[in-house]
Amino acid sequence: MALVCSVNIACGAHAGDVATMAATLAGAHSLGVVCGAHPGYPDRAGFGRASLELAPEEIAATVRSQVATLARLAAECGVHLAHVKPHGALYADAARDPAVAAAVAAGAAPWREELRLVGLAGSPCLEVYRRAGFDVVAEAFAERRYEPDGTLRPRRFPDAVICAPDEAAAQAVRIAGRREVVAADGTVVGIRADTLCIHSDSPGALAVARAVRRALDGAGIAVRAVGHA
Repeated sequence: MALVCSVNIACGAHAGDVATMAATLAGAHSLGVVCGAHPGYPDRAGFGRASLELAPEEIAATVRSQVATLARLAAECGVHLAHVKPHGALYADAARDPAVAAAVAAGAAPWREELRLVGLAGSPCLEVYRRAGFDVVAEAFAERRYEPDGTLRPRRFPDAVICAPDEAAAQAVRIAGRREVVAADGTVVGIRADTLCIHSDSPGALAVARAVRRALDGAGIAVRAVGHA
C-alpha cells in the first residue's frame, strides 16, 4: 500500500521536465495513487518559492501552459488527472490575493469540468475558485507550522517546517480529527480541511509520511485520494 493517496507533479516551470513528469505519472499510476498538476511561478533557480511580479494574464498563461503539458503526458500514459494545486509562492499569493487566485482559476479554466482546484483551508482563494466554477479542495499541512491567523508560517523562520515525524503526525491527527491546529505562538486555530499535504523535499519527508500515515490509521481516520469519497 502506498503511503500517500494523491501526488502533485511539478509541470516544468519551477521543477521537472517531460521525462520526470512521465516517470512520476507512470509510477504513481502503478501504485494506484491519484495525480494532479502542480504549476508554479517560472523560477527554477528559486524552486518557485519567491513571488514574481507577473500580471494576471501572465499567471493565467503559465498555469494553462503547465497544466496542458502534464495533461498531454497523462493522456499518453493513460492517467486521469484529478486536481490542480499551485506550488510554493504562487499557492501562497493565491491564498491571500484574490486577483492571483482568479488568474490561477483562469489558467486552469479549460479543465474546470474535470479537475478540482486545491487551496489553503480557510483562505479567500477557495471562494474565488468556487465562483470560477471549480469544485475546491481545502488543504492543510502536516509538517508546516501555522500562524495565529491560519496562514502558514513563512519559511524564513527556522521553525516553519516541522521535521520531527511524531510532531507532524500529531498535527495531522489533530487537524483531521479535531479540526484545529496549534499555531507557532500556542494559539489554537480552527481549520476545516479536506486533504493533508506533506512536502516531498522537506527534511526526512519519507519518515514524516510514514509517521503521519501510521498515526492516521491508528486513530481510525480513513485516508482517501483527492476527489474520492
